[in-house]
Order: sequence, then C-alpha cells, then structure tokens
Amino acid sequence: MLVLGTATPGGGFPVYGDAFAAMVNAQERRLRIEPRNTKGSTENVPLLEAGKLDLALVAGEIASSALAKPGTPLRIICAMYSSPGMFMVRADSPYRAIADLKGKPVVLGTQASGITALGRTVLDALGIPVQPITLEKAADGRPMLLDGCADALWGAGVGWPAFSALAKIGGRFLAPNEQEIATILRKNPALQTVTLPAKSYPGQDAALRSVGSWSYVLAKPELPPEAAYLLARAIHRGEAALAARLEQARETTLVNTLAAAPRRELIHPGVLRYLAEAGLR
Repeated sequence: MLVLGTATPGGGFPVYGDAFAAMVNAQERRLRIEPRNTKGSTENVPLLEAGKLDLALVAGEIASSALAKPGTPLRIICAMYSSPGMFMVRADSPYRAIADLKGKPVVLGTQASGITALGRTVLDALGIPVQPITLEKAADGRPMLLDGCADALWGAGVGWPAFSALAKIGGRFLAPNEQEIATILRKNPALQTVTLPAKSYPGQDAALRSVGSWSYVLAKPELPPEAAYLLARAIHRGEAALAARLEQARETTLVNTLAAAPRRELIHPGVLRYLAEAGLR
C-alpha cells in the first residue's frame, strides 16, 4: 500500500491522482495506490521528506525548487504533465489582457498550491498588482467568479476543473502575449514556454502559448527500489489507458520523464532500472 498525496478537492491534482491510482492498481497487483487529499504541493514536499507520504503530486515551481536543493532526498517517479498557466474571465467580462486585471480581485487558488505560486510569479514578473484571493478549497474558485466576487480565476493546463466548467458557459482565457512571455522567462529562467493545445476546452479553438513547468509524481526518500521499479513498469504499460481516462495524462510517459527531469540522478533508481530494461535510456 502506497499513499499518494494530491491536493484539495475541486482542483486538478485530485482528479489526476484518482486516475493515476486506478491505472497503477489495474496494471500491477503487487501495488495498491491510495490517493489522499492534502493542502497541495507546498505541503506535499515536507510530508514526503518526513516520510508521511509515500508518493505525492508536486507542481511546477514547487517541484523545481525542491529538486534543486543540494542533497535533496526526493526522487522522481514520473513527469505528470506540463502546466501552461493562464487566467479565465466570464463571457461578459470587458477584460482582454492580463494587464486589464490590475487592481482587480483575482482568484489565484489554494494557499499551498504550486499553481498558485506560478500565478504569483507571473503577476510579479509583469508588475501587475491585483487583489489576490486564496482559497481553502480549489472548488470554491468557480462560484466566486460566477457571482462577481472575483473578476478572474487563475489555473493551468489541460483538464483544470474550474476551466472546464467555465468554458462550457463561455468563459474566456487571458494568456500572456509574446512580449510578456519573454519578460516572465527572463526574470524566471526555471520556467519555460508551454502551450495549451487547441480544443483543450470548449470554445478554445486556437492553441494558447504561456509559461509553466512540469509537475511530477515524487517519492519519499525511503521508497524501496522494487516499489519504484513496479511503479515504472505499471506506468509504462498503462500509458494508453491513463491517457484514455484523462486527457492531461497524455503527457505522462516515461519518455517525457527522461526529457523533463532536471538531472538524470533525480529519477528514482528503481525507475532507472526499469528504463534500462525497457530500452528507454
């Protein structure tokens, strides 16, 4: 039994965690993954380090920071997906650019979320002050936009639950323009340009370029190599099934894991063993 930390209900991580657990449990009878709601990425990292979680989903900037610490004991099991961050406004909103949100109430997400941290980074880099709204639960964001308590909502990637619901009723995206992307990346070199594919959401006919980074399934320091090996095997065998279950999980592949890892030695030794056996390294 391996406990997988996710995030608060209503966000993208619990949805992904449930799909990931179901896939692994179906592929590997020697493992049983149990998803568990947490406060999000910034809580997941210390819980992993303390051995209170076996595995955890950790987003973009939080993962990059944790893995960059000298001597970090955390190890990558797999890359999840890239997360292009952007805002969404109501269909009747007059706002057409991120700069229009200056001074406005904006939902950034839950306090411990890595996606929230990305939103703050973007706004800081662009010098656009807003009235930031942080949440106890990610699911509380959509109602605040709909009832006028907030003028915009921040999120990232394919399958973001609030984006999915709002897009169905005409919500519009506000993504950084090319000049803003260049500014953000110059000030935050750990980020990268990432693209939200066309038709990721209802009414979104064109691809949207933004900034973001990769999220990961990370393991606690003491996760046995055999468990990591079995996880890697299950992930590799279950790639198609996971992609069919959850659109954003199409990027969850061992090939992407090799490409996304900041350094090869940060991948768990058990995963590296499977990669070698499968001819992927």
